[in-house]
Amino acid sequence: MNHCAFGFCGLLSHDEFISMNFFEHFGVTPAKAICYSGFRDGQQPGGSIPSYDEIKEDLLLLQPHWKYLRLYDCDEHAARVIDVIQKDQLDFKLMLGAYIEAEMNNFGCPWGGGVYEEEQLAKNQKSNEQKIQRLIDWANQYPHIVFSLSVGNESCVDWSGNYVPVNRVVEFAKKVKAGAKQPVTFCENYVPWLNKLKPLVEVIDFISIHTYPVWEYKHIHESLDYTRDNYESVVKMNPGKPVVITEAGWATNSNGRGINPEHVNEENQKIYFDDLMEWTEKENILTFYFEAFDEPWKGSSHPLEPEKHWGLFKKDRKPKIVMSNQVSV
Repeated sequence: MNHCAFGFCGLLSHDEFISMNFFEHFGVTPAKAICYSGFRDGQQPGGSIPSYDEIKEDLLLLQPHWKYLRLYDCDEHAARVIDVIQKDQLDFKLMLGAYIEAEMNNFGCPWGGGVYEEEQLAKNQKSNEQKIQRLIDWANQYPHIVFSLSVGNESCVDWSGNYVPVNRVVEFAKKVKAGAKQPVTFCENYVPWLNKLKPLVEVIDFISIHTYPVWEYKHIHESLDYTRDNYESVVKMNPGKPVVITEAGWATNSNGRGINPEHVNEENQKIYFDDLMEWTEKENILTFYFEAFDEPWKGSSHPLEPEKHWGLFKKDRKPKIVMSNQVSV
C-alpha cells in the first residue's frame, strides 16, 4: 500500500505502530484464531445447514490448532455450533457476529449487486434490528463461550453489496454495548477505517480489519509487507484503540474473477499462512485466519470461482498442503 495516499509518506518505525494490545486490554488469553463456516455441498446460509455430527467433525479437526472461532451470524448454524461446544465440552471461544444486510442501495457496487427494491430494504432494516437483538441475547445467554461481538461484516466499504450507512452501524454498536458485557467491534476492510468509520471508532471497543493481498493482485513475495502496511496504517490512524485482524487469507484456485490464477495455489497459501502467523504471533496480534474450510456455495457456479477456495481444508475435509503435516488423514 502507498502510505503517501493517506499522508504516511515513507516507512515509519516499529515503535510508531505499537497498537494497544487486544489480549492485554481485555484480559483474553493469547491463542490462535480462525474464521469458521461449516457449509458443505448442497448447504448454504438460509437453506440446508450442517448437521450436529458434521459440525462436531469440523470442530474436532480444528480444536488441536485453534481456540478462537469467528462466526458471522446469529443463525441456525451458529446455534448448532454453540450446542456442539457446550454438549461436547470443547475448548473454543467465539467472536459472534450479526450479519446485517443492505439498508441502502449501492449503485457503485462492482459485483453486479447492491441495488434493491425499497420494500426489500425496509425488510432488511427490520431483520437487522432482530439480528442485533439476537446478538445481545446470545451474548448474555452464553457468556462462557462468546468472548466478543461484531455488529456486521463488510457493510460500509465502497464495493459492498450489502451497504449499511455508517450512522446506522453506530446505532447498532451503541445498542449492543448497552445490552451486553463483551467487547464490541465491526468487521470491515482496512480502507474504511482510514476515513469514513471515524464516528464508529469512537463507539466500539476495538477495530477489526480485513486484508487480502491476493485480491489486490499482489505477488506472494510482497504479500506480508502489504498486509503489515494495511494493519499499521489503521493503527497509526486510530491511536489508543486495539486493532485486530478478523480476515486475512490466500485462495488456492481462481478462474480469473478478481484474482490472478497464477498467484493462487496451495504452495502460496502455505507461504502466506506461515509468514502471517509468524509475524502476528511475534507481535501478539489477534488474527482470525480466513478460513477453515472451502465453501462450495459461495460465488458463481464456476468450479474455480475464487470465493469457494480459501479454506485450509478442502470441502471434503481433507487438509491442503499447509495442514498436511499437522493432521492425520
